[in-house]
Amino acid sequence: MSKYHGEKVLVVPRSSFEEVGYVQGISNDADAYLNQFMQPGVASYMDRAEAEQDPSHKQIIPYSIFTHEGKILHYTRGGSGGESRLHDKGSIGIGGHINPIDGQIETEGLGAYLAGVEREISEELTINGTFTQRVLGIINDDSNEVGAVHLGVVHLFELNTDQVTSNEDALANLQFVSLDELSGDLYDRLETWSQLAIQLYKNSI
Repeated sequence: MSKYHGEKVLVVPRSSFEEVGYVQGISNDADAYLNQFMQPGVASYMDRAEAEQDPSHKQIIPYSIFTHEGKILHYTRGGSGGESRLHDKGSIGIGGHINPIDGQIETEGLGAYLAGVEREISEELTINGTFTQRVLGIINDDSNEVGAVHLGVVHLFELNTDQVTSNEDALANLQFVSLDELSGDLYDRLETWSQLAIQLYKNSI
């Protein structure tokens, strides 16, 4: 059995992504992509071991960032995380794969996707407060083997508290930092998706 233990993940054909408009980097028009992907017969669940080696499909990954009073939640990916290719990288994104437990994508569409967003956050973080949420855009980076098989949808959560704790050892050194720090001293240590998410965030403010 593979290291993914038969996990099924949400994917869309790369052709469906390109039909809306291919981007290398970021797009602010997340709605156009989500509306295309959630049409009947487009998105489906695929064996993750197969999907990780199949750039003809894109695994859809909600990538959530969290802000409080102008600062952004930042952490370091620890060695116990699921994606070994990202260990020791700085990150501002919380998220993961959408799985069948989140709902049947064929009948529930966007509802199943949003259920996966909520599940991933609750698994990784405890937030002691309220928040608002909006979608900032999408991330695509075909320049490396991780990005070639994934597509990120960036969600912004604006919190009324800085009382946030990690539920996983893989999220180390959790703290809110300024945009200036993320754009300066911390930038080169960030995983590529976090660098791109910062661009989307700057576009939104």
